[in-house]
Amino acid sequence: MPDAITPYLDSCFPVGSRRLATHANLVTAVLIGRTGPVMLEREGQCVEGDILLVRPEIAHTVAFAEQGADVLYLNGLVFPFDAPLAIALKGASAYLALDALCNDSCSVAELRSKLTPRMHAPPPAVAAAIQAIHGDPMWRMPQTELAHRLGMERTRALRAFKAATGQSFREFKLWSALQYATQQLAEGALVRTAAMDAGFADTAHLSRVFHRVFGLTPTAAIAGLSVS
Repeated sequence: MPDAITPYLDSCFPVGSRRLATHANLVTAVLIGRTGPVMLEREGQCVEGDILLVRPEIAHTVAFAEQGADVLYLNGLVFPFDAPLAIALKGASAYLALDALCNDSCSVAELRSKLTPRMHAPPPAVAAAIQAIHGDPMWRMPQTELAHRLGMERTRALRAFKAATGQSFREFKLWSALQYATQQLAEGALVRTAAMDAGFADTAHLSRVFHRVFGLTPTAAIAGLSVS
């Protein structure tokens, strides 16, 4: 789901499980409980609310009400608050998040703007590289190709990419592939097929990354779709 301002491919994923094991999101995420609040925990810290904005790269567990939750991943969005783990969204931001879950690209763009009013789209060369990565999930664009596209020396190109996206080049490629694999699973693909089409070495490789990022296995995620 591309938004109206940036080249990022935002994703909405359903979660049918009641609990997610310890994991760390690769990007800023919005968690929306379906029938009750969402609770995040980390080392004695606890944040609870109906709609939570979650800081990336912080390991935590999640507990949901009976009917699970939906997750909106906002690629490239810097977490805009000082909270160490998450904050509860309320008012206009909460309504925008709900609309964004309906694949409303305008609502996604408006939510981004509300959360980070001074956010700018990445430079055109970086945006083109992002679109190329999204366009071919199986292909892991090499660093030399990125440097060529940005017209920079390799190390400088890697720094420019991270400055523009908030993620290292390696992390961004991995996340893009994982987004694609997850979408394939949601559409009924076998785990091994999703792994192959997204460029993972094998099913075990996808499963390890999936659990580290989402807190559950691909098999559990597929099972949860039946109650989403």
